[in-house]
Amino acid sequence: MNRRLYSRLAFIIIGTAVGIVVVSSAVLLFTTHYHFQMYQSQASVIGHDLIELNYHLELALLQTILWTCFVSIVLAIVLGFYVAKRISSPLVHMKHVAEKMTVGEWHARVSLSGTDELAELGRSINTLAAQLQHQEQLRVTMTENIAHELRTPLTTLKSHMRALEDGIWEPTPSRIHTCYEEIERLTELVAELEDLNQLESPGFQLVRKEVRLAEVIAHAVNLVDASYREKHVRLDYSVDPDVRALIDHDRMIQVLVNLLSNALKFTAEHGEVNISAAEELTEIRIVVEDSGEGIPPEDLPNVFERFYRADKSRSRRIGGSGLGLTIVKQLIAAHDGRIKVDSEKGTTFTIRLPKLLSESTQVLQKYKVD
Repeated sequence: MNRRLYSRLAFIIIGTAVGIVVVSSAVLLFTTHYHFQMYQSQASVIGHDLIELNYHLELALLQTILWTCFVSIVLAIVLGFYVAKRISSPLVHMKHVAEKMTVGEWHARVSLSGTDELAELGRSINTLAAQLQHQEQLRVTMTENIAHELRTPLTTLKSHMRALEDGIWEPTPSRIHTCYEEIERLTELVAELEDLNQLESPGFQLVRKEVRLAEVIAHAVNLVDASYREKHVRLDYSVDPDVRALIDHDRMIQVLVNLLSNALKFTAEHGEVNISAAEELTEIRIVVEDSGEGIPPEDLPNVFERFYRADKSRSRRIGGSGLGLTIVKQLIAAHDGRIKVDSEKGTTFTIRLPKLLSESTQVLQKYKVD
């Protein structure tokens, strides 16, 4: 059992009290024995005298009190300084670390060992420092990525507008359409940032209702069907029509459209994308797999990070903003589900959602809880 801080303090206080009692007893025994020997030696010479006996007893008690007070004071001072140093040293150390963190030195760490409350507090401060350091890195990276994402379309728009203004270009429909596409990309980026901010806000809630998963997937497939036909990529889907789920209809369509659009971007012409859904023992499994080029193994852990692209050479036009999969993961987590990615030949995204319980199962579970 770990020795907690309060146990150690209690042991010190109890030990001090016991020490004082032991010292008092020892001094009392010693002084009493000493004075009785003196009294006996004197009594053998001058005879018994009650006054002399009382004198020696009072003197023994007085010396006992004086020695006990002296030893107790010395012991209290020594133990007080020892305890104060043992408690204040780690607190002062943690104070210095906290002061470094307040000025942005997130690498500062508390170096404490042990299992008491002070050591646990030190580990909590280290965890906080690591999280703040990670958040600062995310903030810097996100700022750089947003600046980069905005710079490219704004530079294109600026050069096009300057060329049109100077009369170098004629305002042809194709050039105006190019400017419109850049504005669309800016609008999409801002919308994705707003969406991600909404998902991460404490007040975000899903509007769940029981729906047939086949209808949701069919709706998502219809939304991307034209893009697939234009690129000559085959899109197949297979869903059990009886599978039902308790989900946010619009948000789940957003998830599926995002995954299907992502699969289309990385699948070559005449490739193939499949989406399927099946009911398992305790979960509903949705799989989106493509025959594209795949993702390198070293990039798989990062595909759900903000603004992450496995191929840094890809432009936003080809690779997207890097926010889509982050939004997908947030939405799946909001549905109490999870998503993972595998990539060997092509890429496979697997979503697992809680299975909708039947009424009899719900009643049984309620009965067990009650």
